[in-house]
Amino acid sequence: MSSKSKTLAVPPRPWRPAVPLAALVVRAKGLAIPLVAILLLEVAVRAGWVPAYQMPAPSDILLTLQELAAGPLWGHIGVSLGRVAAGFAVGASLALAAAAWVGLSREAEAYLEPTLAALRAIPSLAWVPLLLLWLGIDERSKVVLIAIGAFFPVYLNGVAAIRNIDRKLVEVGRMYGFGRLRLARRILLPAALPGLFTGLRGGLSLAWMFLVAAELIAATRGLGYLLTDGRETSRPDLVLAAIIVLALLGKLSDGLLATLERRLLVWRDAFAGEGGEAQP
Repeated sequence: MSSKSKTLAVPPRPWRPAVPLAALVVRAKGLAIPLVAILLLEVAVRAGWVPAYQMPAPSDILLTLQELAAGPLWGHIGVSLGRVAAGFAVGASLALAAAAWVGLSREAEAYLEPTLAALRAIPSLAWVPLLLLWLGIDERSKVVLIAIGAFFPVYLNGVAAIRNIDRKLVEVGRMYGFGRLRLARRILLPAALPGLFTGLRGGLSLAWMFLVAAELIAATRGLGYLLTDGRETSRPDLVLAAIIVLALLGKLSDGLLATLERRLLVWRDAFAGEGGEAQP
C-alpha cells in the first residue's frame, strides 16, 4: 500500500494593524484638546474677537512654520538639541553619582544635603550673570546652566528611590552573601529604577526650560534666539512657532525616555489607573 505525501495548506495569518486599536484611541484622546483649542482660536481670530496682532490665527502660525522649515529652522533645532543633550548628560550623570552617594551613606547626606538644598532654591536666571562672568557668552555657559537645571530633579528622585527600597530586600541579599557590587546590581538598581526614570524625565523637561533661559540672553542661534527675534520684531507668530517647536521636541524626547523606561521595566506589574490595565 503506497502513501502519498500531502502538503498541508497553512492558513493565512489574520491581518493585524501595526499599532493596536486601543493605542490609536488613546492617541486620539490626547489630540482632542489641542485640536479643539486650535479650532476655537482660529474662529475667534477670524471673527475679530481676538486681535490678530496679539494672537495670530493657527493657520498663520502654520505658514510661519512652513517658511522657517524651508529656511533656518533645522539649524536652530540642531543647535538647541546639541545644547540640551550636552547639558542633560552632564547634569544627569553628576546627579546620579551624588544621589547614589547620598542615598547609600548617611555621612555623605550630612555633608552634601544642606549645601545642595540651598543651591536648589536659587532661581535659574540668578545663575546667568555669574556664568557669563565666569565662562563668557560661548557654549560653555549655556551647557552649564542646562546642567544645573537637569541636576536637581534627577538628584532628588534618585535619593528618594534609593531610600524607599524595601529594607527586607537588602537583608535577603545579604543573607545570600551578596557583596556590595552584586547587591547594587541585583537588588538596589532594579528596585530604584522606577524612581530614577521619574527623575530623569523631570530633569529632561527642566533642561528644555533652562535652554530657553540660556538662549534668551546670549545666543545668536537656537530656538531661544527665535523667541528673542520674534519679540524684537513684534512678530507673535514667530514667537508662537518657536514655542510649538519647543513643545514638540520636549514631548518627543520625553516619549523616548518613556519608551526606554517601559522596555527596562517590563517586569513591573504596575497599577494603570481606573479603566486601564496594569503595565506589563
